[in-house]
Amino acid sequence: MFILGNLIGAIARILDIIITIFTWLIIARALISWVNPDPYNFIVRLLYKTTEPMLYPIRKRLPVGWGIDISPIIAILGLLFLRYFLIKSLFVASIKLAAG
Repeated sequence: MFILGNLIGAIARILDIIITIFTWLIIARALISWVNPDPYNFIVRLLYKTTEPMLYPIRKRLPVGWGIDISPIIAILGLLFLRYFLIKSLFVASIKLAAG
């Protein structure tokens, strides 16, 4: 059973890295939106293409007329929930499976 525990531990670590990368991409997009970025810049397009699939559904459900876009904050809170609930649960499961 230790092999399954190690597999779950490895999956948890990879998911943790992916969540960290997405968090930093959302932060970078929020910071870059404060200036007038060139929409043809490769980095700006990369940030928009990687974060828009996560931010658009959130933005669609928010009421219109607030004046500011809080979808990055909600997305980061969702990612933090995944990190503290899902990843931690996977790590605990991997430890229990590896122990016996």
